[in-house]
Amino acid sequence: MDVFDGLPDAIVVDILNKVGDVKTLHRCSSVCKRFNSLVPQSESLFFRLDQDVTTESRPDSPVSNIFQSLVKSFQGFLSLFSKPAKPIRFTNLSPNIPSKILSRFDRIKNLEVELPGGDVSLEKGAAVKWKAEFGKTLKTCVVVAFRSASTVSSSSPGGESDAIGLETRVVWTISALMAASTRHFLMSEVVKEHKEMESLVMHDVGGEGTVEMGTEGLREFGNTEEARGGEADERVMKNRRSVVPKVRMSMRHAPSLKLKSGIYLESATLVMVRPSEGYSDVGDDELATEAFAGNCMYGEAVVALLKREKINLEINSF
Repeated sequence: MDVFDGLPDAIVVDILNKVGDVKTLHRCSSVCKRFNSLVPQSESLFFRLDQDVTTESRPDSPVSNIFQSLVKSFQGFLSLFSKPAKPIRFTNLSPNIPSKILSRFDRIKNLEVELPGGDVSLEKGAAVKWKAEFGKTLKTCVVVAFRSASTVSSSSPGGESDAIGLETRVVWTISALMAASTRHFLMSEVVKEHKEMESLVMHDVGGEGTVEMGTEGLREFGNTEEARGGEADERVMKNRRSVVPKVRMSMRHAPSLKLKSGIYLESATLVMVRPSEGYSDVGDDELATEAFAGNCMYGEAVVALLKREKINLEINSF
């Protein structure tokens, strides 16, 4: 008997969880009957949505490489390194597509989804990063943006430029909220079908925006859908994104911001977004700091912008 055959199923499933990549796991299920029965028990998955599930696997994963080698040894004819498929625009996808791809997995608890790229239209040199948390709808969203970054400040004071800047900053924020609600809608069927899921994280390959749903948010979403009885919201289906509720935006801005690293950010902006219903800004500073704690430049910008005076704006549901 092969040594691997002597491993308990629980250990094999734990190894599969370390592999994570949905495409690799689909291939592993073709190795033998045992793998075919154990792969659906994987609880922690990584799902790249920019290409067909039968092609490219997640790169640079040692455990994944081991399994690829194992598959090759069992099935030499199985191609693990086929040419990448053409990227697809996730904004045009139906929620049924990710749901169908993940339908084989019975015990998903932690799911990470990677999308092809950012989806906020920006002028050259500008950058926006955002992080949103959802339940049945938007809970919070933190947006950090700037018009340009350089080692020399090029700002010039003036009321007119400030007015234009405010308009641009509002557009940045609304674009981020629309992108977040589109991602939330895209995974709606997956959340409905995998009721035991405890964590869902969606991000694009460039790191522009992230959507998170924790255990509480996932349960809230599931209970709302159950109460609705499966009836689709007409506005949601028409716009292909979740409805953003009426929100209050707490905005801080600096025409020019010098970071500790010596970088100047022009028209730097920090926006905290929360639903207007039951609004409270308690914990906003901590939430903003934690959202970009691992990103040096954006983390520095948040800390500096939190010292600026804030203005409050309110936007109706859309």
